[in-house]
Amino acid sequence: MTARPAAGGGRWVAVAPERVERWIDGFAARHGAVEATAAPDLVRLTAADGAVAECHVPFPPLAVPPGDRHGPPLASHAEGGDPVAALAAHARRDRLVGVLLVRLGGYAAGVFDGERLVASKVGSRQVHGRSAAGGWSQQRFARRREKQSSEALEAAADVAARVLLPYAAELEAVLLGGDRRAIDGVREDRRLAPLLALERAPFLTVPDPRLAVLRETPGLFRAVRVRVLD
Repeated sequence: MTARPAAGGGRWVAVAPERVERWIDGFAARHGAVEATAAPDLVRLTAADGAVAECHVPFPPLAVPPGDRHGPPLASHAEGGDPVAALAAHARRDRLVGVLLVRLGGYAAGVFDGERLVASKVGSRQVHGRSAAGGWSQQRFARRREKQSSEALEAAADVAARVLLPYAAELEAVLLGGDRRAIDGVREDRRLAPLLALERAPFLTVPDPRLAVLRETPGLFRAVRVRVLD
């Protein structure tokens, strides 16, 4: 579980699907009896002391009618229609998900069934950094770097097409990550249109895409992101 400041106040907490109910029980223990209201993309928890936890539903919509409520106690979430139980079950469900990570010089594409990586390809292409003082002329260097960048993005698109497109009809979602500018370059490849139509949040901010980095992404895209205002 990780936390970071939230724009506009409060903090973001990422909660693993298996810990959602335990985390909410802890929230209630700290702040008092909790009332939950559900929308297709959000479960809002309001505690007795005024603290609020906004649980953003991964892979919405959540199949709980808006306006459903869950009051104290929070020791059990087995009742039908309970937004908390519905959120936890929804987050834990295994999905077939595609992931494409791209940074200049590196890329990784993978298909996950739940947390299990069932298909993948990782690669890299050399892209020089900015010219140092005393190096080649700036124009010549810029042309070479532009060519290298274009080739790297084309290679990333090729891998995405090879790994992800065969699963396109079965994928529930596609998650993108790495560097936003690099991803925007890959978006221009028309072959990837069926995949981009399945794009879902969050954008996965990761270091240079390697197999180990790719394998860790379910911890990012399966987590329930909670904005806590207390």
